[in-house]
Amino acid sequence: MKPLSVFYCLVAISALVLAQPRARDLGIPFDGAPGKLNAITDVAGVEVGMTTLIEGSGTLETGKGPVRTGVTVVLPRGKQSAVPCFAGWWSLNGNGEMTGTTWVEESGLLSGPVAITNTHSVGAVHEAVIAWSLKAAERWGNSYDFSLPVVAETYDGFLNDINGFHVKREHVFAALEDAKTGPVAEGNVGGGTGMISFGFKAGTGTSSRALDTRSGGYTVGVLVQSNFGRRQNFAIAGMPVGKEITDLTPSRGAPDDGGGSIIVVVATDAPLLPHQLKRLAKRAGLGVGIVGGRGEDSSGDIFIAFSTANPEAASDSVATVRMLAGPRMNRLFEATVQATEEAIVNALVAARTMTGVNGNTVHALPQERVKDLLRKYGRGDSRGVGGDR
Repeated sequence: MKPLSVFYCLVAISALVLAQPRARDLGIPFDGAPGKLNAITDVAGVEVGMTTLIEGSGTLETGKGPVRTGVTVVLPRGKQSAVPCFAGWWSLNGNGEMTGTTWVEESGLLSGPVAITNTHSVGAVHEAVIAWSLKAAERWGNSYDFSLPVVAETYDGFLNDINGFHVKREHVFAALEDAKTGPVAEGNVGGGTGMISFGFKAGTGTSSRALDTRSGGYTVGVLVQSNFGRRQNFAIAGMPVGKEITDLTPSRGAPDDGGGSIIVVVATDAPLLPHQLKRLAKRAGLGVGIVGGRGEDSSGDIFIAFSTANPEAASDSVATVRMLAGPRMNRLFEATVQATEEAIVNALVAARTMTGVNGNTVHALPQERVKDLLRKYGRGDSRGVGGDR
């Protein structure tokens, strides 16, 4: 079985950007002011690329499918720059993988893209990122002979032939070369293609917050690969959605104990040092908790944050860098929590019902029923779905 062509996948993703609904389109209220795109790409220079692989149906034949997977990449300074960023990372619960974090912790630097895929494709993506970086080094003007890429994962084996190793080098190259600024596709796309949250179809989601000038005018953007959570804990805008919508459960055999994972990538243009970015990454866990994540034993909840400020961070001599004062980080903390919460809900709203291996089916979040709950709980926004939050 041959996965869909990369060209088709990229065209399909572009169409999704234009057609997919977002949480705010349903009238779901969120705190804070989003950036223009309400996406991680509101942080200037950040590019996102994806390859989505969907092929086949029916009985699982390892190596042949069905295929429901992909890869997502976030390039902090875009394809044209290899300048490292200050960065920090945090694990709420570590039943998962994010490579390269030992060096991020040691050096305080992130060099190159952050890639996210399925659990058993980490090795293939890791190798591909190195190979792509070696080719890109020609336009960067350096040898790039040392690389410890950051590659993270969540498990999609309920819907995808995960042991078939369908994510190949060309798919990673395509995602990297197609990475761009602008709107970001959500739901069943990229590394999030086969993911599940709270017993509903989930996947890739993004959001941002733009601070006012009194708070520095900085931007915080978040991208998630959402694959976590127990239905009974699921909440949107304070509403107990998981307790209200108890049907539409996945086919038998889907994780129902909070097993799964979530990867959160936080970007900002605020001038933060590595220890401050680690503090920022920790706050993503609060956004996960608001929606219903509890950091369960079998969940890999791993977060990384980087700053596009201080381009001289990796200077080989004495460098002068800027740092935001600690007390002024409170608004950034708040923005990270808010954007993480909304990115997760965006992933759920954009995702569509999917059937994968052995006929396993995961249903989309029923949007009309969410609107009914907004009315019931008086949670709608100013467009009249309900009352004030």
